[in-house]
Amino acid sequence: MRNKIEAVLNSIRPNLQADGGDVELIDVSEGVVKLRLRGACAGCPMAALTLKNGIERILKAEIPEIKQIIAV
Repeated sequence: MRNKIEAVLNSIRPNLQADGGDVELIDVSEGVVKLRLRGACAGCPMAALTLKNGIERILKAEIPEIKQIIAV
């Protein structure tokens, strides 16, 4: 599952990097994905919205086995 998640994150990254940010996969365990927002995304007031409405929505649509996304 880790490779699938990385592939989806790689498709999302250009959008984040265009605004000076990035996302890093920290861990995957039993359908729970731990991500870290980096760069400009780390301190952005919209980071929670980006994570929930953007990254989480896309990951769950592409990989239905994902149950939850957690920011670390």
